Parts: sequence; C-alpha cells; structure tokens
Amino acid sequence: MLSALDVLGYERPTQLRGERARLVGLVLPELQNPIFPAFAEVIGGALAQLGLTPVLCTQTKGGVSEADYVTLLLQQQVSGVVFAGGLYAQADAPHDHYRLLAERNIPVVLVNAAIDHLGFPAVSCDDAVAVEQAWRHLASLGHERIGLVLGPADHMPSARKLTAARAIAADLPDEFVARAIFSIEGGHAAASRLIDRGVTGIICASDPSRWAR
Repeated sequence: MLSALDVLGYERPTQLRGERARLVGLVLPELQNPIFPAFAEVIGGALAQLGLTPVLCTQTKGGVSEADYVTLLLQQQVSGVVFAGGLYAQADAPHDHYRLLAERNIPVVLVNAAIDHLGFPAVSCDDAVAVEQAWRHLASLGHERIGLVLGPADHMPSARKLTAARAIAADLPDEFVARAIFSIEGGHAAASRLIDRGVTGIICASDPSRWAR
C-alpha cells in the first residue's frame, strides 16, 4: 500500500526516530465537494507559512479509509493532524483512530464538528446564525412553507441546524425535514420529496445540494 507521501510525490524523511517530522496530515473525506479543496488550499498555505509540510490524505470509495490514513501518518511521525470533515462528525461512527491520536499526544484540529470526550480543538461555522439568516431570507421572499435538507440523523452539524430551525419555527413539521447522503443525487432526491410535500423554499445543509433549492 502506498503511503500518502508516496502518492503526492513527497520525499520521505530519513531521520524521524526520536522526534516528530515537520509534517501535518490533512485528512479530507473527498474532493468532489468544492468546500474541501478550498479547505486544503487555505489550511495548506497556513501550514507552509509555519514551515510545516501538509500531507493531503483524501478518501475514495473503496480505497484507503480514514483509520488507515491515521496509521500511515503515525508511521511518518507527523507533528499533527487536521481533519476537515470525517467520521468524527457522526456520533454513531467508530472513533477508535481518534482515540489513538489522543493517546499518542498528537495535536489534532477538527473542522466543522467536535468529539467532546477527546477534547480536540474544533473550528466550525455558527450553524444557528447561518440557519437563522437563511430562514429570514426565505421568509422575506414570501415563503411560509420552508423545508430543510440535512445529512443523517447522527451527523452533528445537521443536528445543530435542525435545532436552530426548530428554535425559529417551533411548529416545523417533521415532513418538512428530509435527510440524505451528502451528494448531488442525494440532495436532488431529498429536495424532490420536500417539493412534493408542498415546500416552496429549502435550506440545504451541504454545498453539493445547493442547486436543488
């Protein structure tokens, strides 16, 4: 199995024993969603300014898993890992590889969600403010039947968005909330269901779904 370093053409450090390399893993779930290449560009640039080399680890369907990437990064004795989207955003997903990083005292930063019991620092947008702004905008356009397209029930950012929506509209019907996998096809199917239920305005939780609003 090729390591992320080999795939990207980086030269493997030769003197790593006893100290960590100036490498930082950047683990992304995919590159089809334009938000993740944007994360990679910004985070990679910030790391380079600090004299650190980002090692991009992108998951592919049927390919190297997030846990496998963690193992590879630990073998390279990385100085830290940044996760921009991943299993940590799912409350019911396996988190053993994150615990392994914590046990090794590897600095970790999570983007868009958090694992409270591990204490990793996390960076996220304010979902409550985002949903409120989107809701008010649709309402100002005259929409009264507003629906939500969200991820799976255990997806923490989606749960935050749903909580924010119910704070604005306590009488939000369950049928106005559609869940889908994060893909254009999933967003289209969910939006179609909401439209069939009489929804006229839709707030989507993910960029690939935005065209189906």
